[in-house]
Amino acid sequence: MTDNQRPDPMRPDPMRQDTVPQRAVTVGSATVDIITVIADRDIERVTMTNVTASFLLLEEGRKIEAESITIHPGGGAVNTAVCLARLGYAVAPVVKLGTDLNAAKILETFDAEGLSGDLVRQSESLDTGITVMISSHDRNASIFTFRGANTLISREDVPEDAFHGAQLVHVSGLSNTSADQHGHIVGAARRAGAFVSANPGIRQLTSRREAFFAALADIDLISINRVEAEALMPGLAARLPDKAAPHIPHDAPDLMRRGLDGSGFDMSLEGFCAAVGSMGPSYVAVTDGTRGAYLWARDALFFCPPLQVAVAGTAGAGDAFAATLAAALVRDDGPERALAAAAANAASVVRHIDTQTGLLTRADLDGFVAEAGEALHVRRLL
Repeated sequence: MTDNQRPDPMRPDPMRQDTVPQRAVTVGSATVDIITVIADRDIERVTMTNVTASFLLLEEGRKIEAESITIHPGGGAVNTAVCLARLGYAVAPVVKLGTDLNAAKILETFDAEGLSGDLVRQSESLDTGITVMISSHDRNASIFTFRGANTLISREDVPEDAFHGAQLVHVSGLSNTSADQHGHIVGAARRAGAFVSANPGIRQLTSRREAFFAALADIDLISINRVEAEALMPGLAARLPDKAAPHIPHDAPDLMRRGLDGSGFDMSLEGFCAAVGSMGPSYVAVTDGTRGAYLWARDALFFCPPLQVAVAGTAGAGDAFAATLAAALVRDDGPERALAAAAANAASVVRHIDTQTGLLTRADLDGFVAEAGEALHVRRLL
């Protein structure tokens, strides 16, 4: 099979439902994730306090016993597609696979989750993407990535009509040739009338920063973490709106008090969000790991504290957060409820070692948020 379109796999019959589900398209990577869990006693961890980084040390030439080695589907486009499908959307992911056994593994997930294969492309020149995760200590895995066919999405792979009828288009991280299509993708999605959500990776933000800025006019929601936000700061300095520094409440959460600091630039969190928002997005979400998450919504800033759960693995939490937040905003839940739902689904994901087992259905997510109560209380900061 050459670079082409795969026939549509089995998916839910909308005629069996009371209403036809809204359509969503996700764009990005598809991978097979090999996850290795190693007991704390069998791998050394070194923490550098000055740079707030930790390292897992592997002894050269040594065979290390693993507690488990498991294989799972993953990748930004597939994770977010499964998330949206469980929330009730009819989802068609735009992904590029090889023609190998790993491609078949990913396509099994399409069948199991009822995802459309209309926009799946396959390539003979590179194999399907693979990640190998080594998880130990605090379960924040180190990840080895072979991007493979994920790097080869071309303009021809994403025709204008790919987004026809979609209420939501979510674009996750893209790399190499695929990243060059970002402007075309979000532009086509906007012309189709969809709500456009983007969760770019740091390589995309650093190597194609100006192209990303140019595409912001076509994006409704951008979701990034603190490190990714700081990577954008050099290009944002000249675009910072001329306004007085915000009043910071005495009990403000950590990132709002400290602000952002990247490449020699300092910026308040509110100023950063306003600068990004001035280029197009109505919503800017910034996550800060175990310190909580923020959502800027048309000059208002909201904060959701982290939900305390037993962590089995952190991979996939960002995908769950971004997709759930986008779905809730499309549903017009309002910033507070949307942010709480996104934080809850991300917390559910980290209770499991892989990126998809913890993704909740709409009913289960509503129940999880209700059960959390005040632990997920969203504050308006500004």
